[in-house]
Amino acid sequence: MPATDLDLSADLDTLYRQHHGWLEGWLRRKLNDTFAAADLAQDTFVSIIHSGQASGIREPRPFLATIARRLIAHRHRRQRLEDAYLEVLASLPEAVYPSPEEQLQALETLRQIDSALDGLPAQVKEAFLLAHLEELSYAEIAERLGVSSSSVKQYLMRANRQYLFALAS
Repeated sequence: MPATDLDLSADLDTLYRQHHGWLEGWLRRKLNDTFAAADLAQDTFVSIIHSGQASGIREPRPFLATIARRLIAHRHRRQRLEDAYLEVLASLPEAVYPSPEEQLQALETLRQIDSALDGLPAQVKEAFLLAHLEELSYAEIAERLGVSSSSVKQYLMRANRQYLFALAS
C-alpha cells in the first residue's frame, strides 16, 4: 500500500475514533431515531471515504455535520418520494394494484431518477417528469410551467443530458 493510502487510512481512523460517537449522538438528537442516526453516521464516513478528503479536514465536527445534514435532506426527499408513490398506490383499485416486486422496482426506479436529477432546478426536473412520465408535449409542458416552448426544450436537453450521464456513471 502506498504511503499516501496509509496516511489517508490513518487520518480516517483517527477521525472516526474521535468523532463517530459525537456524530451519532448529534444525529440521534436531531432525528429522534437511534437506528437512522447510526445509519446516517456510517453513511457520513462512507461519503468521506469515497471523497478521499479525510486528510484535509480542518474542523471535523462542522464538516461531519454538514455532510450529515445533506444526507438527512436526501433521506427526507427519498421518504417524501416513497410516501407520494404509496399514496398513489392506495388510490388504485385492487385489480390493478402492483405486486410487491413491482412496487419495489418502481420505488427503486423513482430513487434512481431522483438521484440522477439531483441538483437541477425545480422547473428542469418538473419538465423532465412531465415529458417522460406524463408524456406531455413541449407546448403542454410550457403551459403548465408558465414558460416558452424553447425554455422547455432547453430544460429537457439539460435534464436528459444529466440523466444519461448519471446512468452511465
